[in-house]
Amino acid sequence: MRTSEIVRNTAETQITLKLDLDGTGKSNIDTGVGFLDHMLTLFSKHGRFDLDVVCKGDLNVDAHHTTEDIGIALGMAFSEALGDKKGIVRYGSTILPMDEALILSAADLSGRSYLAYECAIKAPKVGDFDTELAEEFWYGFTRKADLTLHIRQLAGTNAHHIIEGTFKSVARTLKDAVAIDPAYKDEIPSTKGVL
Repeated sequence: MRTSEIVRNTAETQITLKLDLDGTGKSNIDTGVGFLDHMLTLFSKHGRFDLDVVCKGDLNVDAHHTTEDIGIALGMAFSEALGDKKGIVRYGSTILPMDEALILSAADLSGRSYLAYECAIKAPKVGDFDTELAEEFWYGFTRKADLTLHIRQLAGTNAHHIIEGTFKSVARTLKDAVAIDPAYKDEIPSTKGVL
């Protein structure tokens, strides 16, 4: 079973997160940030990952710590659930339309943390959510999941569509990358023999 459970407590957030990479897209999300709840629900559904997240954060300050720390916890969960990465496809990419927005994402579960985030979001907020926090989420996720992730906005101006497109696109990209390749189920997908 490729599952993990992360409990991460800091002075700013208390997070419990459960992940099943081979799920059906079921989720129970309660972060205290409505827009982030919606994005994580989409992520779960489009990646076919079962995901439970409960976070109590310092929302009296703002949503920054909650958003970043959930990204960190989700990255830790992916890393733990993947184990030695034996048999995975390793790579994935998606170009996803979200109305007028067009989002490209590509991932390599390489063991090397790198994020290229190229989204020109002009609106400072979507509802109460600070749009700059989307990048902070993916930065925290990438750092702890030990993967290379490229996210690029190819078209569009609507901030909601751009951010939603990134979560859907990355979910589908990761679904492909974490899939088990039957032809290589007992191999590490690297000439180094380790990822």
